[in-house]
Amino acid sequence: MKKSGILNRHLSGALATLGHTDLVVVCDVGLPIPEGPTVVDLSFRAGVPSFAEVLTGLLEELETEGATAASEVHEANPECGALLASRFPGLRLVPHEELKTLTHRARLVVRTGEARPYANVVLRCGVPF
Repeated sequence: MKKSGILNRHLSGALATLGHTDLVVVCDVGLPIPEGPTVVDLSFRAGVPSFAEVLTGLLEELETEGATAASEVHEANPECGALLASRFPGLRLVPHEELKTLTHRARLVVRTGEARPYANVVLRCGVPF
């Protein structure tokens, strides 16, 4: 049995299948999820688990080389906007409608319990070398 890191077997297994340039969406409870990508739904109740908590856990195990968020995040959800800006200095911002279109190319969607608007990010997997 794993004793540390991500213990959810579905999420841990899905992360192990990812490769360079694959897209991973970390989203709030309201983002529409398209057919196609593997979905790991961690939502339990509104706000649980939080977007920040899930993102932090994922970034401890996942190598990324880029991130994209909705440009509306800074005005509609300043706390999330600040979190994303601090984690991703080169954060790419696009209109929310464009972000939703990007989700169709994702290999994995991780749905959190976050119930504040625009708490979504598309991560591009990197390599650790």
